[in-house]
Amino acid sequence: MNIDKILMTPGPTNVPKRILNKMAENMIHHRTDEFANIFKEFNERLKYIFQTDNTVLTFPSSGTGGLEASIVNMFSKKDKVLVVSIGVFGDRFSDIARIFGIEVDKLDVPWGKGVEVEDIESRLTDEHKALIITHNETSTGANNDIRKIGKFMKNKKQLYIVDAVSSLGAIEVRMDEWNIDVLVSGSQKALMSPPGLTFIAVSEKGWEFNKKSDIPKYYFDFKKAKDSIDKELPQTPYTPAVSLITGTNEALKMIQEEGIDNVCKRHERLAWMFREGVKNMGLEFFVDEKYQSNTVTSIKMKNKAIDIKKIMEEEFNIVIAAGQGKLKNEIIRIGHLGCIDEEMINRTLGALKQAVKKI
Repeated sequence: MNIDKILMTPGPTNVPKRILNKMAENMIHHRTDEFANIFKEFNERLKYIFQTDNTVLTFPSSGTGGLEASIVNMFSKKDKVLVVSIGVFGDRFSDIARIFGIEVDKLDVPWGKGVEVEDIESRLTDEHKALIITHNETSTGANNDIRKIGKFMKNKKQLYIVDAVSSLGAIEVRMDEWNIDVLVSGSQKALMSPPGLTFIAVSEKGWEFNKKSDIPKYYFDFKKAKDSIDKELPQTPYTPAVSLITGTNEALKMIQEEGIDNVCKRHERLAWMFREGVKNMGLEFFVDEKYQSNTVTSIKMKNKAIDIKKIMEEEFNIVIAAGQGKLKNEIIRIGHLGCIDEEMINRTLGALKQAVKKI
């Protein structure tokens, strides 16, 4: 059995050696044709992953930076938005909006469930400038049906903004086809790369909102980023995270080689395999089956989550996550996204079975 430590968390995830080797190559200067050509290739690959013809912007940041950037670039102070929250990260998006003077109407959904389109339909009004939603909520392991919601949002005057930080590259996301106006993701989840990059794609409709935004921004200015990308040899406004871009570019190439649809099917298969193993242990899921994520599974561990997490890491070299917020010691969260295979799933299930017996 492989004794190396593995990350079975909601993120960061395991980084393949092929990507690590690419990042270990000699540093290149960002104001050269060499970098510009890599960045051009990188931008086209991002469009493929996002399933969009829109420009995908890249900033050195965690996914949270991408959420903040989407707020400061799309709105003006005192605008009103509808934010759907099904967990910690929905709450975070709401908090970010409030900090920048946005009026937030929050649709709270019980943790462990996803939102229904009918609930959005009954709350969304002409006063709202946008619907903001998390696709995949890693604090619970639940997800929202953004495809169905996107069908509802078609031809709506409001922006449709989606946090896909922990779903893009693992769960089907089709930005253009599903009428998404702003789509945010990050490097450290299904894209199999180290933390440090956020990606934001903006629709034509979104760019019209951007023109009217009066919230101050400098580093996260979408227009500056787009103007730099649109040059004959694409660039970034400021010094980029060169090694992260070259490494993530290799990760995107790996996804293209497998095919994005095949990648999503692989995640679906491994999620099913893992959940079947959990069922066979007689353990109880936190999330209703209808809303279960294909990237993160949460399991009830009443007052034992932290102990289970410790045993898994110290005795089996497998890093998992406990709950967040009010669920800190109530659930464990096990990620099965990015660079994950059947051997890792089986190893994790075997270790979990032994850890549970020890408690």
